[in-house]
Amino acid sequence: MANSAQARKRARQSLKNRAHNASLRTAFRTAVKKVLKAVEAGDKAAAQVVYQESVKVLDRIADKGVFHKNKAARHKSRLSAKVKAMA
Repeated sequence: MANSAQARKRARQSLKNRAHNASLRTAFRTAVKKVLKAVEAGDKAAAQVVYQESVKVLDRIADKGVFHKNKAARHKSRLSAKVKAMA
């Protein structure tokens, strides 16, 4: 239990930050799933458009430190390979 005013404030801030970071993590996963769904649909042009939008989201979230930059790069690389492999 936080006893000092400073500790109480930090506890409030950490709850707020935790909720914000959770929403960013959800946005990250949603962006990845959108690309995978577009690839499954089979329309390469649409998949490329969705991929470009998702890259912006992944980079923005990685810049905030919610996910490591290498994790975002790994996802972008794998998604890009799937989009390029479409016939």
